[in-house]
Amino acid sequence: MPKTPKELFDRLDDLGIAHTTIEHAPVFTVAEAQGLRDQIPGGHTKNLFLKDKKSRYFLVTLEENAEVDLKTIHTLIGASGRVSFGKPDALMEKLGVLPGSVTVLAAINDPDQEVTIVIDAPLMEYDIINAHPLINEATTSIGREDLKTFLADTGHEPMILKVSA
Repeated sequence: MPKTPKELFDRLDDLGIAHTTIEHAPVFTVAEAQGLRDQIPGGHTKNLFLKDKKSRYFLVTLEENAEVDLKTIHTLIGASGRVSFGKPDALMEKLGVLPGSVTVLAAINDPDQEVTIVIDAPLMEYDIINAHPLINEATTSIGREDLKTFLADTGHEPMILKVSA
């Protein structure tokens, strides 16, 4: 059963990770979320749920305006052959979220580390990282080092490398 936002917040609290969350109307795309930028400082994310030829899954988290070459990203992230977008049922099965709510914080729903987490290095230049708290009706802000702590607690060692163009 996927974790709820409250369970996510409780886990962050248990880890001593400071976080703030602002609720807002549901946003499904980066363009829809642009109106929130004045209210929420820091690096805002977009996420790509990808699958390679051997059915290995990757969650690539980037700064919202970053661009990625999907024809070559596999060479950077260690995927077997070119990647494609993972299907919604696989997204729910592996990360416990729906399309439009994809977030690096969904690592909490991957206890067996079946998804490789990749974070674009330029995103980690921000002191504060903003991501959906498992739903697209809110944005949660946490420190970049706290994000690493959270991911380590979920058993994920993120690949932090430049994948954006």
